[in-house]
Amino acid sequence: MNAAQGRVSFTDLQHLPDDGRRYELYDGELRVIPSPIPLHQVVVENIRLVLRRYSESQGGVGFVSPIDIVFSEYDVVQPDVVFFSKARRHLIDFNVAIRHRPDLVVEVLSPSTSRHDRTKKMQMFARFDVPEYWIVDPGLMSLEVLRFENGGYQLAQSASGDEVVRSQLLAPFSFSASEAFRLP
Repeated sequence: MNAAQGRVSFTDLQHLPDDGRRYELYDGELRVIPSPIPLHQVVVENIRLVLRRYSESQGGVGFVSPIDIVFSEYDVVQPDVVFFSKARRHLIDFNVAIRHRPDLVVEVLSPSTSRHDRTKKMQMFARFDVPEYWIVDPGLMSLEVLRFENGGYQLAQSASGDEVVRSQLLAPFSFSASEAFRLP
């Protein structure tokens, strides 16, 4: 890999040998993403199903990781779930990496990623104006809906149990927080 001045680019990332790992870039700094535990994957799938119900009735398209979101040549992440609204679905070319900000990003916390998801990753989403960010905590069985306002994320809602999750982005659609944590 020819990383210019210690910075890794998306082009460099694409030329890495396939070693089974997943990577993200933060201003050219390479970060290995740890493999998720089964509970994490169950929650990701449940969120995907919730968003699938929404997209079937209202339009839009969602994706689960691994999928690169290329914010810039040096800022590339693989959120757990991303969603593009019906109005912005046309931006997706299904044959190349996504180079547009999603309307919604969802991160399911893991012990190894929790701090990073709430700091560095959240800061990147804010820097690139992602309108809504959901932080899903399987340990607490809670879901936070954060809205991008005034240059940062503001907590719009925290829900758990049978509380109804409402998203300004997906209005009038709603779902029970417990749906995110249903085990197979």
